[in-house]
Amino acid sequence: MKLYTTGEVVGQEIASNLGLVRGNTIRARGFGRDIMAGLRNIVGGEIKDYTEMLNDARDEAIERMVKEAEELEADGIVEIRFTTSQTMGNAAEILAYGTAVKFE
Repeated sequence: MKLYTTGEVVGQEIASNLGLVRGNTIRARGFGRDIMAGLRNIVGGEIKDYTEMLNDARDEAIERMVKEAEELEADGIVEIRFTTSQTMGNAAEILAYGTAVKFE
């Protein structure tokens, strides 16, 4: 599966648009992470536990989006975008979406 953030792909001609595909996951912060984040907030710097959590969530959202595209027998996904929204106090949704396409 080829993944692109652009709508046009150099060297590829889009034969058909198969429609919107998406993948999402909701992740909650853990109590231990919150303690470390609070300490990091005092002294400054990257909160690596949160960075890893969000990277894992993005990867899972991409995998789910790709699975949906594979079910449509797509060759690729174009115009891929990500969005994040808070669903409750300690949880956030990561959504990956794009357009499944067949190439000529």
